[in-house]
Amino acid sequence: MLAKQGTAYYVPHGSHWPIVGSVGLFSLMIGASSWLNEAAFGKYLFLVGVAILVTMMAGWFGNVIAESESGAYNLQVDKSFRMGMSWFIFSEVMFFAAFFGALFYVRNLSVPWLGGAGNNFFTNLLNWETFQAAWPTNGPANVGGDYETMSPWGLPAINTLILLTSGATITVAHHAIKEGNRRLLNIFLFLTFALGFLFVGLQGYEYYHAYNDLNLTMASGVYGSTFFMITGFHGMHVTVGAIMLTVIWFRTMKGHFLPEHHFGFEAVAWYWHFVDVVWLLLFIFVYWL
Repeated sequence: MLAKQGTAYYVPHGSHWPIVGSVGLFSLMIGASSWLNEAAFGKYLFLVGVAILVTMMAGWFGNVIAESESGAYNLQVDKSFRMGMSWFIFSEVMFFAAFFGALFYVRNLSVPWLGGAGNNFFTNLLNWETFQAAWPTNGPANVGGDYETMSPWGLPAINTLILLTSGATITVAHHAIKEGNRRLLNIFLFLTFALGFLFVGLQGYEYYHAYNDLNLTMASGVYGSTFFMITGFHGMHVTVGAIMLTVIWFRTMKGHFLPEHHFGFEAVAWYWHFVDVVWLLLFIFVYWL
């Protein structure tokens, strides 16, 4: 439904969802940290946190969708949504910037310094005798065991093509919604989240291959830990984005959104393009270089 043009700013009713989300996040983080430290209750608390968050998102997003479709939001609210999504994506940019910064620091500063860059006497004296200051490094004494690095030209290259294609399909879907072509919109939006889930499935297979065939694990020194942290968090973002696209697809199938009023679609499209750009940087700096 088209946003109202009135000057009154819509103020939502009191909601219990923020506190529910806080409880869910707290349970998830405590459960995850406890699970990693082999506490018996950690796994179960983590799953409880996930269930609470899923319930919160379904309930809260459902309320927002109902309010939007009822015409409760005017253009001022639409503008606030756009600002909120912009700041959210900016926070995600900073999130990944921290990981890329850590990778740069390790590869270009820490490892050379440990190798004696600048004639560091104490570093040379204290280093393990077989340590080599080369990337990728497995740490002193080869602590993680022998492993192979992940080639960029196998599954990573295929996944790059998949995400680039999904960026094109969601752009076609965006043009279709602005032109009122519902059939084209539904087809290309479906293709977008299908490609997203295919990406996640192939990344899962890549992890299986890394652990079982390459002996590349989280314990494979700093290379293994940075590889799985960066690619894993990106895979999580792709999963979230694909789920959001699926929800938007169901909404378009029900006739939601108009050519002049479809920010719910646009917000997810912004997020998806952000995920695409992060993957391109990740492919270059983690897999290729």
